[in-house]
Amino acid sequence: MSKIVEPTAQEIKDQKIYSEWGLTDEEYRMISEDILGRLPNYTETGLFSVMWSEHCSYKNSKPVLRKFPTSGPQVLQGPGEGAGIVDIGDNQAVVFKAESHNHPSAVEPYEGAATGVGGIIRDIFSMGARPIAILDSLRFGEIDNPRTKYLIEQVVAGISGYGNCIGIPTVGGEVSFDPCYAGNPLVNAMCVGLIDHKDIQKGQAKGVGNSIMYVGAKTGRDGIHGATFASEEFNEGEEQQRSAVQVGDPFMEKLLLEACLELILDHSDILVGIQDMGAAGLVSSSAEMASKAGSGLKLYLDDVPQRETDMTPYEMMLSESQERMLICVEKGHEDEVVDLFKLYDLDAVTIGHVTDDGQYRLYHEGVEVANLPVDALAEDAPEYLKEKTEPTRIAEFAQMEDFVPVVEDAGQTLLDLLAQPTIASKKSIYETYDSQVLTNTVVRPGSDAAVLRVRGTNKALAMTTDCNGRYLYLNPEIGGQIAVAEAARNIVASGGKPLAITDCLNYGSPDKPEGFWELWTSADGISKACRVLDTPVISGNVSMYNETDGKSIYPTPMIGMVGLIQNLEDVTTQEFKNVGDLIYIVGKTEADYNGSEIQKMQKGRIEGKLMNFDIDYEKEIQDLVLSSIQKGLVVSAHDLAEGGFAIALAESAFKNEFGLDVTVDFEKEKLFSETQSRFILSVKPENKAQIEEVFGSHAVEIGNVTNSGKLVIKTVDAELSISTKEAKKVWEEAIPCLMK
Repeated sequence: MSKIVEPTAQEIKDQKIYSEWGLTDEEYRMISEDILGRLPNYTETGLFSVMWSEHCSYKNSKPVLRKFPTSGPQVLQGPGEGAGIVDIGDNQAVVFKAESHNHPSAVEPYEGAATGVGGIIRDIFSMGARPIAILDSLRFGEIDNPRTKYLIEQVVAGISGYGNCIGIPTVGGEVSFDPCYAGNPLVNAMCVGLIDHKDIQKGQAKGVGNSIMYVGAKTGRDGIHGATFASEEFNEGEEQQRSAVQVGDPFMEKLLLEACLELILDHSDILVGIQDMGAAGLVSSSAEMASKAGSGLKLYLDDVPQRETDMTPYEMMLSESQERMLICVEKGHEDEVVDLFKLYDLDAVTIGHVTDDGQYRLYHEGVEVANLPVDALAEDAPEYLKEKTEPTRIAEFAQMEDFVPVVEDAGQTLLDLLAQPTIASKKSIYETYDSQVLTNTVVRPGSDAAVLRVRGTNKALAMTTDCNGRYLYLNPEIGGQIAVAEAARNIVASGGKPLAITDCLNYGSPDKPEGFWELWTSADGISKACRVLDTPVISGNVSMYNETDGKSIYPTPMIGMVGLIQNLEDVTTQEFKNVGDLIYIVGKTEADYNGSEIQKMQKGRIEGKLMNFDIDYEKEIQDLVLSSIQKGLVVSAHDLAEGGFAIALAESAFKNEFGLDVTVDFEKEKLFSETQSRFILSVKPENKAQIEEVFGSHAVEIGNVTNSGKLVIKTVDAELSISTKEAKKVWEEAIPCLMK
């Protein structure tokens, strides 16, 4: 194959080649005039284009991210490293982060989802932590066409294929379906790890003369411009960029994980820094490591392990080939690293060293092919405060009459809602995931939160992913608060105290004033909820440009949350456990139907103004539920979310196929209201006085668990009675049926 002839610096300028890579005219001017004082060559232009992409530089979202509370007594590492770290006592900490892989998954759903999982796992072990769990958060269009069915099958296969092979359990997550995600599915993955305080690592390259070593898989031509690709909108009919999607190998990653952890634990005296080669590959990991340490770098690209011939500097630096890490080690100890990685059949090669001049220099075939200030790449990307305008729909929604559902037969409405894909059982999806590997899983998928024990202690971690994009579509600020609150409710219902969050901020284009307004406004809501609930934002990512043919997804800031369960005896699940237990509803039930599952089912769209929501009241309710669980008064707990009260009751009865006999003091429509800040608890009869003392007027006894096998619910104007088995069958078969 003959060598590629790259355009000259002058041709790049004259033909505006830089604009195809996402750089604006003004950004190109800044690079050539303000930073370099000359025209950048092909390689240098490529480096700037990926490092200044939204995906790497957050240039459109930095002003938004500054709103988030990021510190607290529990936070050991906030945003800025591979993942965030939170103290859990006894010199141990939990490490977690979430990432989106939306664009790659729309184009190549299997590899897109698989490499999303691979990348987030590397972020965790690059911090020195052992990954213990994976969660996901998925959004698809309606399951009424072959394309969506194909995406669901392949994304789920990619997540399970990677996670199951590497031997990390996929323990929880969420899946929702709305037409706005049809062309642009969301594939968000979260990984959770455990670490001892003494083993915490930083991604830094410091100490003049210290070696930069490349470890792991060889570099190929896959994933070039993946970061740029993630920072653009989709257009139907265009040949989508398959070359921008990476290809994963979970078996290689398993070797890399074990080798890196052995390096961190047994050779900490020679390890200076370690970072995953994720988005923008070798350039972002090396430039960020040097910039964080205030150093410079010289890299010799002939030494980069390559799996394809005649790779150019541009291709090597921008490739997003998977299963690779960059490390900085003390000079003179390189052989120690080579020998260690050889035990795992992995490459470990010295490709450069640290300098003190702040310059980023690349050499190839004896020629200097790039010479740039390292901070220009990593720190000095321009920052934009985009124009923001409230979308016209918000004012229109404010003028609308509140939606009231038509409920003629409450039993039939309940069955219809149980069959809605967003509410229906996701068992057919999560049973393809191995949730038990490593044998730490205490609560498997299917309850409010996943729970994993912390080996060698009596503690456990609860973890969840949550977001209802419909609420944010109606009101981004309150919807943002609710996303955090719902995650916290799931943690509390499992017996945990919420610690902190990670996020994937999935939005449309920030270049449209309405799109930026959604991001800006929802960040206010998320921030407020995090402050009240004491769950700082410790890591996350931003995924913009989730649009197809100019139509945006709902604003969907996925919240990943981890909580601490102090005592394994406090682990609580949602299913009713014993006949005769009393059932309580905690919280107030109002006529809140806008943005609800029943509105979508009956009207085919979401509209109106969002329900009232009081985050301080939410905090009060959560604290009461957690303290009652910790006092041993609660047998089961379930938070009320999509579909409302009747759905949560049915879900609580399904696992053991119990019946229930419940009477409420409201109208039948309110069985399907989605008022926030509510829980269903089951309690032993002998604890009745104590539970009522804890809650006062916040909890009302509404009935009890029976062995009738029937869900019997009486409202002030109706009575429904359906077979638990029948309802469960509808709920479990809905998605498999649609997928056929």
